[in-house]
Amino acid sequence: MRVFVLIFNVGTDNEGIHSIRVGNRNKIMMFESEDDATRFALMLEAQDFPTPTLEGMDAEEIKEFCKSAGFDWEVVPENGDLIMPPELNVEETDWKPDSETEDNDDSFRPSPASETVQEIPNSELDSIRRKLEGLL
Repeated sequence: MRVFVLIFNVGTDNEGIHSIRVGNRNKIMMFESEDDATRFALMLEAQDFPTPTLEGMDAEEIKEFCKSAGFDWEVVPENGDLIMPPELNVEETDWKPDSETEDNDDSFRPSPASETVQEIPNSELDSIRRKLEGLL
């Protein structure tokens, strides 16, 4: 199955996939819909995250990467519930292309302060969804 993920710093030595920290684990969001991935990327940008690049990939490749890196993954179904990005970046990522390189870009995951998942009432989600769709 083809899914879409968000990649930062494409084509650089500091290229990395967007993940969300849940507890002490990292989770990669795999979007079934390119439109849903685009909306999520736009919401990240609106929250001052760097501009991510959408990358279409085979879901099995992402799952294998997650297994080897100790990450979790979640498939976001097409036309599913609106996924809200974290409000904050981490102060310092733990992404290091190799053990000698220090990565100071703070764009990959939310800070520990944003780890708590908050329930948003459906009426508020519908309102947010209408506003975001109006932007497209």
